[in-house]
This record gives sequence, structure tokens and C-alpha cells, in this order.
Amino acid sequence: MFRVVFCKGKQKEFLRKAQAESNLNDESIAKLCGICSRSFRDWRREKFYMTLESAKTLSKKFKIEMPRIKKVLPYWWSKFRREACRRGGLNCFKKYGRVGGDPEYQKKKWYEWWEKEGKYKTTFLTAPKPIQEPVFSQDLAEFVGIVLGDGSITQRQITITLHREDDREYGKFVVALIKRLFNVPVGAYYSRKDPVVNFVVSRIRLVRFCIEKLGLKQGNKIKQQVDIPRWIKQNELYSIVCARGLVDTDGCVFTHSYKVNGKLYSYKKLCFTSYSRPLRQSMFNILKVNGLNPRLAQNRDVRLDSIKDIQKYFQVIGSHNPKHLKRFRNRGEVA
Repeated sequence: MFRVVFCKGKQKEFLRKAQAESNLNDESIAKLCGICSRSFRDWRREKFYMTLESAKTLSKKFKIEMPRIKKVLPYWWSKFRREACRRGGLNCFKKYGRVGGDPEYQKKKWYEWWEKEGKYKTTFLTAPKPIQEPVFSQDLAEFVGIVLGDGSITQRQITITLHREDDREYGKFVVALIKRLFNVPVGAYYSRKDPVVNFVVSRIRLVRFCIEKLGLKQGNKIKQQVDIPRWIKQNELYSIVCARGLVDTDGCVFTHSYKVNGKLYSYKKLCFTSYSRPLRQSMFNILKVNGLNPRLAQNRDVRLDSIKDIQKYFQVIGSHNPKHLKRFRNRGEVA
């Protein structure tokens, strides 16, 4: 069996003439050629070459002159073409070390196109994906505290970085909180060098929402000396849960030990660390307003030194990080 090649437009003309002379629909004339109606329509629009046998059958049956034949090909000629392409590609790679044009030139031209018009075009691939935009709430305020603590904001992503082992359970809480607030997927990426996990949300609209609606900032938090947004500081409940998010990420509970007259004494302390002066001051104010006695220490820490203050912190502000709760409850101190 062979396929036949006519001049451009002649195959379409021949098949239309055969239909006109026979007065048959697509299905009937396709059956006559031994093919399905879809294949016949592909022949008619010259997507594929028709078979020589079918052309002879239609010409003889309906007394239509067959167009001048340019070429006759094997029925499975496309297989031979693919093999020729494969061999050509291999020879090109052996000769030039690549297939196709100069990659550096292609990259240069692509960047020119991108800067001129590509980045301004919106397609289903480049269009920002939707998010759920929540109203101000305690959950949203705690999310802000988490981002101010161990989060970062780039042009397209929100990332929360936690300890892989110590914060394993807390990480589950953070992921559930983000999904509940914004209805977006959260990716988890483990570092090979450090014992951390990065929880990443890739959403341009979430970045815009955090900057424009929540008052967060993109880029380096220390250089920008970030602070708790005003809408949180003006609300007592929002301030408390935001402080909880900050301490759960950038805070710690530790045991302070010392000796007096040979006797060992130890008790728990709580410390929040930040290199942003406004953020430290806001944390100090929130603790103070809630009846605690914080202390600014070492130009980077806000501390609670007494057992009474530690107990009151976990009663009033609390924690969603099992790591802090476990360390606080060890050695008999119970909230």
C-alpha cells in the first residue's frame, strides 16, 4: 500500500469533486475507501496524504480524473522520516556538539523578546493564581507573627523556615493555618546542608495581599527594621496572638542555672530574639500591657526572667509550638 502526493490543494479538490459526483456523505464515502469518517476529513483538509488505492477507486467509480501525481510514498513513510531525522540529529551533534542553533544567541533573543513584550503578556501560565483573601482575625494576626518571626517574602513566594526535627509538630500547625486562611497548597522543601524545612507558598497574589493589606514587607527584615502592623497593635486580642506567633518561631524557653554557696539553682526563662528594634519594642509593650515584667537585654532580646512571669505567659498568651510547651513543663514547672 502506498500514499500519493498531489500538488497543494489538489487532494482537497479531488475529494470534494468525488463527493459531489457521488452525492455521498463523509461516512459513506469513507467506508468506500476503507477508512473512518475522521480520516476522510483529515484527507480532505490535506492533513495527511491519501492512499493511492483509494484515489484510484474514487477516480474509476465516479469517473473523475485523478490529479497529476508528484510523488508516491510507502504507506508507513513517516517512520522512515523519523529515522532520517534521528540520524541527522546524531550527525549534527557529532559535528557541532549540539542540535539546533547557537543556544547563547537564542537565549539573548529570548531575553530581548521578554523585556520588550513577553513579560507584559498574560496567559493561563503567567496569570496570578487566585487565593482566598481572609478578613482580619486572630488566625491572620498569628500568621503575621509567624512571618515576622521565621518567614520571608520575595517577589513571588512566602517562605516559613523551621527546624526539621524540633519544630516537626509545629510545622503541621503552620501548614494547616496557611491552608485554612488562604486555601493554597504549601510545599515542604528540606535543606541538604542545614537541619531545616522550608514551607513555601508560591502565589503572587498572596505576596501582594501580605504587603498591601497586612502591612508586611518584602525583602530583608533586619535592614528594613520591620514592626508589627498597626491593625494588630490597635487590637488587644490580635496583639496577643501575634506575639504568640513571634515567640513560637523566634523565641525559646531555656533553663538558667547557677550556684550559690555550692548549691545548684535552676529555673526557666523565656527569650524572644530579633535584630529589629521596633519589633523588640512592640513585643516588650505587648508583654507589659498583659501584666508581665519583660526585660530588654543584649540589644536583641526580650526576656521574661521570673517563674511567675513564665507561668503567666503560657496562661495569657500561650503557645502552639509543642517544643516550647515541653521545655516549660519539664522539671516540675506546670502552667
